[in-house]
Formats: sequence, structure tokens, C-alpha cells
Amino acid sequence: MSAEIICVGTELLLGSILNSNAQFLATQLASMGISHYYQTVVGDNPSRIKQVVEVAISRTEDAAKQAQLLIFTGGLGPTPDDLTHETLADFFGVKLIEHPEIVADITNKYAQRDRLMTPSNRKQALLPQGAEVLPNESGTAPGVIWEPRPGLIIFTFPGVPSEMRQMWRHCIPYLQSRGFGRELIYSRTLKFWGIAESALAEKVAPFFDLSNPTVAPYASLGEVKLRLSALATSIAQAEEIVQPVAEQLKLIAGKHYFGADDDTLASVVGQLLLGLGQTLSVAESCTGGGLGQMLTTVPGSSQYFLGGVISYDNRVKTSLLKVDSQDLAAKGAVSATVAEQMALGVKNLLGTTWGLSITGIAGPDGGSDNKPVGLVYIGLAGENSQVRSFEFRFGATKDRALIRHLSLCTALNCLRYQLLEA
Repeated sequence: MSAEIICVGTELLLGSILNSNAQFLATQLASMGISHYYQTVVGDNPSRIKQVVEVAISRTEDAAKQAQLLIFTGGLGPTPDDLTHETLADFFGVKLIEHPEIVADITNKYAQRDRLMTPSNRKQALLPQGAEVLPNESGTAPGVIWEPRPGLIIFTFPGVPSEMRQMWRHCIPYLQSRGFGRELIYSRTLKFWGIAESALAEKVAPFFDLSNPTVAPYASLGEVKLRLSALATSIAQAEEIVQPVAEQLKLIAGKHYFGADDDTLASVVGQLLLGLGQTLSVAESCTGGGLGQMLTTVPGSSQYFLGGVISYDNRVKTSLLKVDSQDLAAKGAVSATVAEQMALGVKNLLGTTWGLSITGIAGPDGGSDNKPVGLVYIGLAGENSQVRSFEFRFGATKDRALIRHLSLCTALNCLRYQLLEA
């Protein structure tokens, strides 16, 4: 069976709400081993909804005659623009049939709220002829489980995420009765920092031809990921399929690999510090406390992270971090020398094993020919007061938030490299 998710709602096209329904349904399909190749969003327009259905049906008509599942969300409400059931009935040439039990259910739900059911709500009791009612315990809009023609199954859900998730539970036994759920699609995501997506893709290109597991690359805000997906009858079997391939990929990527799935640079750095029995403090300028926020997001970070200084003004750099005022005047706050002194200053101030600092020009203004927007220095002071600095240029983007994010993650990655060598 192959599935397609079709989300109906002009508000989705306008970006007014986040389409969390598609994400939920995609994970559910994967857990049951049901192939899922397409997602479509369409507005509340009958002709366009019909076009989407026509295209969806045509995708697998000649693909070994496999069964097809179309999952609709949205368009089941009482207002004139809620047209999913009417449009589907018209497309497949069947009548809409009123279900008295649905009318009674809606009436009862309104009564529980000390309200009267409006005439428009009665529309929600009209379902395509031959469709099985998919009950909605918390809302007034029922869905359907419907096989309008052999080999084609349709589920419809309201757009309200909480209602849709409750109703999905009724669909699982139906799919299991047809033999689905005996296999699952298991995924593991490997994460990398400090290497471009194109460079990593070249290194691991032969793995993209695998069929089980499949390997696919994607990137997000400086982080590169490889998703490994396996079809198996159990999680244990899937892990056996994925594990050897994952190990080969990690070996090829070397130090650029930092973790998998829910791991973050902050959590991985924390585990390394814990394992070594070491502590960390931070000094930040252009990132304004972001390092501290990232580190303290990790539960248990108080065991290794002692605190930090947001030295946005130069007076804080000189008074708290003991940055030399002459160096500040001669080389500027955005310099390797100042980054090193900030790192050493916070290390000494808080008595930690490591001091990590960031100073730079996040923009969008404030840059010059010598020091453009995106120029960032990271300082790292370690044991025996050994100090290093690293220069990075993130000026390809003028996005202040992105420059700050790249600075934070790169700083953590610089520390990760040092901890791996410890």
C-alpha cells in the first residue's frame, strides 16, 4: 500500500497555521510500514480538491495495482467553505447521506455546553454514501473510512490536531485487519558539523544507492544530516540493518560526526565534559547569552556548566574578564587577542577547566572592509591556561539570527574537537 496525505485549508496555504497534522500522520504511516511518497496542501476550493484527487489516484494506477490510501485533513466543519465530504461524494458520483446518530451526537455535545445546535452543524452529519463513520469523540465533525472503488481507501479527519490524533486510533485496527502494521519503517539520523552538505555527499555517495536501509542527506542551519531508513518487522531487526551502515558513515565522516537523533552539540559537549570530570564557563559578546541558553537546555548541565558573562560592553570585558584596555583600543573587541583574553578571563573568574568565548559582528550593520559582518572570533582557554582562538567568517548571510546561531554551534564544536583529543 502507498499513502498520500492531502491537507485541505486555505489557512495552510496562507501560512496562518503550522501543518502539524501532516507530520503526525507521516510518522504514523512509517510506524506501520506504509509507503508514503506525497503530501499535498490545497485550498477550500471544490475544483482544485478534485484535481488533487485525480492526480493522487493516477500516481499508482499502473504501479503493480497496489492498494492506495488517501488521507484527508480539514474541510469537515459546518461553514460554507468546509467542502471535503461534498467534493469527494461529487467526484466519485455518490450521494450524501444524513446519519441520524451523528445529528444526535452533535445535539448532545452542544447541550453539554448549554448551547443549541445551529442548522449549519447538521451539515456535518452528511457523509458520502457507503462510507463508514469515523467517530470524533471530542469534536462535532466526524470523518469517514471509505472504499469508493476497489483498491482505494479514503480516510477523512477534521483539521483540529487533537481531534485528528484521537480519531487516528480508530484507523489503526482497520489497517491491521488488512495486513498492515506487520512491518515498520525505522529511521536514524546521523548529525555532522563543520562540513558542507555537498562535501559530505561526495564522501558517502555510494551509500545513496542502497535500498534497505536507504540513506538521504539534508542540511539545516549549518548542520548536515544523513537519515538512514530501514524496512523491517521489528525495531531490533531494523537496528541490525542500520547499525553497520551507520558505523561506516561515521568512520568516513571522522570528527565531523557528532551525534544522532536527539543529540545536540550542547548535549554531546556536556557528555564529554562529564566523562572527563571537567567544567566549563563562557564569555559572550555578539551572541548575548546564547551559549549559556544552549548549554542549560540540557538536563543535568549544572554538573559541568558553572555559568558565564555577557560582556556586551567593553567595560564588562575589562572589569570582569580582565581584557587589556590597550588591546581593546589597538585591535578592537572583535579580534583574536580579545577572544583569547575573554576565554581566559571567564575561566579564571569562575574557576573552571575550560573557558569558551565568542566575539564578533552579527550585523546587519557595524561591519567594515577590514572587519565585515559575519566575522567571528572564538576563544578557548584550557588546562594550564593554554589559550587558542579561531577565526570564522559567516558573512555569506546578512541574517543576524543565523550568524549568531552559527557562532554558537561552531563555538561548541571547537570545544568538542578539543575534548575529543583530551
